[in-house]
Amino acid sequence: MMAEGDNRSTNLLAAETASLEEQLQGWGEVMLMADKILRWERPWFPPAIIGVVSLVFLTIYGLDPSVLSGVSCFVMFLCLADYFVPILAPRIFGSNKWTTEQQQRFHEICSSLVKTRRRAVGWWKRLFTLKEEKPKMYFMTMIISLAAVAWVGQQVHNLLLTYLIVTFLLMLPGLNQHGVISKYIGMAKREMNKLLKQKEKKNE
Repeated sequence: MMAEGDNRSTNLLAAETASLEEQLQGWGEVMLMADKILRWERPWFPPAIIGVVSLVFLTIYGLDPSVLSGVSCFVMFLCLADYFVPILAPRIFGSNKWTTEQQQRFHEICSSLVKTRRRAVGWWKRLFTLKEEKPKMYFMTMIISLAAVAWVGQQVHNLLLTYLIVTFLLMLPGLNQHGVISKYIGMAKREMNKLLKQKEKKNE
């Protein structure tokens, strides 16, 4: 039964990945280029990411648009990109020159996106399961979390907070690729283990 469940899950993942590949085929060249940048294949990519993000947010700060204007411009930009990118990308990058390695990497990116979407849906379902099974814990968790977010939002300027979040998210793939995150997580675990051992010795 477990083998059948695993096979069904694998087949479903493959089907979802193939469907996403078909939907994003026009964005393939752009996604491959973005993947190289976000994974820091060149030493100057990290400062370039920070520079571009900083320039965009400085422009927003200078223009100081209203929320409605900002959202409208952002959605308009997405619509224009969705229309022009599939048309211009093949002419700029030459999609007919794709190698097997590029095709495989595109498949891996789409598979990662599907897995990320599944994880997000899974967390959302767990939240509702917690609400049904342990409503008091759900209530307390939500209130404390939202209060903490509200406090942070009150202490830090909205645009600065958004800038920090966007920068961190764009740097995250490169940090993960180069082992920076795993390095600091390992350091944190070692420190936690030391503290626990010291506490156990004191209790003895």
